[in-house]
Amino acid sequence: MLATRVISLIGKRAISTSVCVRAHGSVVKSEDYALPSYVDRRDYPLPDVAHVKQLSAGQQALKEKEKASWSSLTREEKVELYRIKFKESFAEMNRVSNQWKTVVGAALFFIGFTGLILIWEKRYVYGPIPHTFDKEWVAMQTKRMLDMKVSPIQGFSAKWDYDKNEWKK
Repeated sequence: MLATRVISLIGKRAISTSVCVRAHGSVVKSEDYALPSYVDRRDYPLPDVAHVKQLSAGQQALKEKEKASWSSLTREEKVELYRIKFKESFAEMNRVSNQWKTVVGAALFFIGFTGLILIWEKRYVYGPIPHTFDKEWVAMQTKRMLDMKVSPIQGFSAKWDYDKNEWKK
């Protein structure tokens, strides 16, 4: 019973929010993402729609003036027409940003924090190194494996010369 009520509520909410969104007591239409949108990208130089969608009265007059000879337009008017169509020029898109400093700083911060965690773990979490890592223990274990002739055909003992009591060359 509860599960069907929850699914019903989620289904109604999904349908109602896809059509319109309620905000502060009024109904606001959601943006239709199926329509083309404006984006400034170097690899896609001509966006599908203009940057300014709603033209002011001055911009509409300028668009009418654009239909006549361009030699009658001033440089400022040409720039304003460009800004109606595009938000940034290629030079503005290609200018160097300081975002790399933030990325490198964040990466170094997390590397340093990880290092601190590893130091803390080594000091407080891990126990002492087992005695089986001592050189004497490894030497005794190797001698025992050779005495037992472990893997005599292709393995460990195959590389030991039992007559000369040394590793084969």
